[in-house]
Amino acid sequence: MALKPLGDRLIVKPTEAEEKTAGGIVLPDTAKEKPQQGEVIAVGPGKLLDNGKTATVEVAVGDVVYYAKYGGTEIKLGANEYVILRQDDVLAVLDK
Repeated sequence: MALKPLGDRLIVKPTEAEEKTAGGIVLPDTAKEKPQQGEVIAVGPGKLLDNGKTATVEVAVGDVVYYAKYGGTEIKLGANEYVILRQDDVLAVLDK
């Protein structure tokens, strides 16, 4: 990957929004919910603390995470879309 996150930031590839409702109705792009789940693609080295030490990141590459609905910064790299998040924006990690 050409992107390398800094500090306690993560690069997440969001999962695709649902195309259909439970009843089978196809949703247009404007009616789709913004995804709040994705797979971690890259992890920064950790947050630099006041004492000069680095706090490790609790999330690993390959983890599936749920993040704040309006958290992070969306970017597009080629045909792929990613979200750059701080570790604080991650709400939960999905157990495998």
